[in-house]
Amino acid sequence: MEKRRLYIYALFLLVFGVLVYFQFRTWRNFDWPTFWSQHVNPIHLIHAIAYIYIGYAIRAIRWKIFLRPVRPRASVLKLVAPTVIGFTGLALLGRPGELIRPYLIARREDLSFSSQLGVWAVERIFDIGAFTVLLVLAVLFAKAPKRLAYYDGFREVGLAFTVLVIGLVTVAIIIRRNGLALANWIESRFSHLSANLGHRIALRIREFHGGLDTIHSPWCLVQLIVVSVFMWCMIALSYKEVTIAYGEKLRIPQTQLLLLMGSSMVGSLIQLPGIGGGSQLATITALQRWFDVPKELAASCGIMLWLVTFVSVVPLGLLLAHLERLSFRKLSKESQIAEESTAAT
Repeated sequence: MEKRRLYIYALFLLVFGVLVYFQFRTWRNFDWPTFWSQHVNPIHLIHAIAYIYIGYAIRAIRWKIFLRPVRPRASVLKLVAPTVIGFTGLALLGRPGELIRPYLIARREDLSFSSQLGVWAVERIFDIGAFTVLLVLAVLFAKAPKRLAYYDGFREVGLAFTVLVIGLVTVAIIIRRNGLALANWIESRFSHLSANLGHRIALRIREFHGGLDTIHSPWCLVQLIVVSVFMWCMIALSYKEVTIAYGEKLRIPQTQLLLLMGSSMVGSLIQLPGIGGGSQLATITALQRWFDVPKELAASCGIMLWLVTFVSVVPLGLLLAHLERLSFRKLSKESQIAEESTAAT
């Protein structure tokens, strides 16, 4: 497990290094004094962080909806702390910290870890789907994106996300209806492969099938969609507040910011523990190429967006972890051990 993690980190570091190299080649005339002299309005940054914190509370509400079939009396307040601590672990530890949130919720609600991994996987579909709804609405109906020189690219991004969501929903429907039979077939068909690959794939399908079972009614599905869209509206408002904080130098209409959010989402696939990397570079590149923002201002705004939307949770998360006497590295190790033990059963 440790070797695999080292290989993943090495790959991410290599990709990140290549991205930095190509970015450096375009920044040979980068004006560092101009970069450091950028002024931002702290009031708008506080507003942006407040929207992000509201988003974490909404995530807790959404998880409560998922838990309703098995824990109808689950408290939203009790789910906020694991949510904040989980995202703090992700910010500090990178991908190994992703499992902290479902692990803590499973432990506190006395549920199996595999069941909450299933919820976590289903949650990703609602996140991508909710963002896609906002993006497609902006592409089809808003006027501001049509003024972009890269509007055709904007439409292609919207189409790509739509195809992705349709594919994910199709897979979800198939697994919902025939997931257990599909898992059994894969387990028997690929059982001869190394590292119990067939068993691991079958296990993930069963977990995902269990996560889909939490959507127990059409009304529950509607609630999850509405809550997810509302949460992404909060994130979009946070992006808007950050750009407003830079004053007239950086005025981007709200609907165009969705394209910036999409680039950040794609870039976040390459994240190094504690320093990010991919998200900032993708955002900075989008600001320069799509919105003609000067490179010094684009770099400042890209880093600020990452700090507000991804890192601002850390102080509260550290405080909550301290009050509950939790260690992030210990939680990360325990969650990975729990995942491995689940895979071994």
